[in-house]
Amino acid sequence: MSMLRRFLHSRSAALRAERGSATAEYAVATMAAVGFAGLLVVILRGDEVRGILTDLVRDALTL
Repeated sequence: MSMLRRFLHSRSAALRAERGSATAEYAVATMAAVGFAGLLVVILRGDEVRGILTDLVRDALTL
């Protein structure tokens, strides 16, 4: 087998081994984003945070 043919064969084998890895990375990133969004919802539902945000918006609108 020539050197070029061996190289091409090894590259195609490596690409087949990595198939689906991008999809798995997207799934992990999506799950992290969902977890972070859930945490934000829990934090923002608190009365203290709601009061701070309401005061902030009220102050911004009275300028």
